[in-house]
Amino acid sequence: MRVDAATQEQLFIGIDGGGTKCRATIYSPTHGVLGTGLGGPANPLHGLERTLESIIMSTQQALRDASMNLHSVHELVAGLGLAGVNLPSLYEQISGWQHPFKKMYLTTDLHTACIGAHEGQDGAVIITGTGSCGYVTVQGKSKSYGGHGFAQGDKGSGAWLGLEALKAVLLDLDGLGPHTQLTAMFTLHFNTQSAMVIAEQMAGQPSSSYAKLARMVLDAAQQGDPLATEIVKDGARYISMMAKRLLALEPPRLSMIGGLAEPLQPWLDADIAARVATPKQPPELGAVYFAQQSLAQE
Repeated sequence: MRVDAATQEQLFIGIDGGGTKCRATIYSPTHGVLGTGLGGPANPLHGLERTLESIIMSTQQALRDASMNLHSVHELVAGLGLAGVNLPSLYEQISGWQHPFKKMYLTTDLHTACIGAHEGQDGAVIITGTGSCGYVTVQGKSKSYGGHGFAQGDKGSGAWLGLEALKAVLLDLDGLGPHTQLTAMFTLHFNTQSAMVIAEQMAGQPSSSYAKLARMVLDAAQQGDPLATEIVKDGARYISMMAKRLLALEPPRLSMIGGLAEPLQPWLDADIAARVATPKQPPELGAVYFAQQSLAQE
């Protein structure tokens, strides 16, 4: 078994939960990563029960990947970085969970993403995935921007791109807005030419469903569609503005994380794009570092 040499030391599990997926990594201070797992959406803002299910699913997959018995979950010290827990009510709900871990330390996905991106050192991070938000920590002081949730915020995110594009397509189909290449792409995706049928399919859908449309928006923008181009530029302007607010606090590094981090970079202001550095470690390992630091402080 891969974990035999590590069984005498304290093992950790880092969990990164967002609006689309939940990643878990079991970590040995001596031997490094032992196993990884993947679960579904884990933003408690969009469903507490589903979030907890995703955490358990990703944890169990990581245990299997590490060739560990599922009962070993009780021996793991967990660090959880979850979207949505910047809201006090959701933080309290997750904190009150009768979790299966030996110990559990909870913080935001922004915090753990920043810890991972800069390996525990000062820095700033922007998450551009299903949602969007920014976080900076310098000399013990931290500040966050955005992260207000879908649909009242998350500008520049995958969900926001998808929503803005969908609104434009519905206007085009009704003959009330400009024509866009997105219309052909969306009607093929939804397998209908009816604006009402598309609206019905998307009614009540979570942010992750809108985020799935984002790639089509970026593709149309790259092909020169004026409407898609303006949507992407508008989102990129917001992310650039957020980056400037973060950099005003003089962090030594700035990283971008999330599914849109790479495709959105060419659309950022040139001076901002030049400052973006590759994350040193993923958010799951940031959650591990957070758990280690929290345990050491007890």
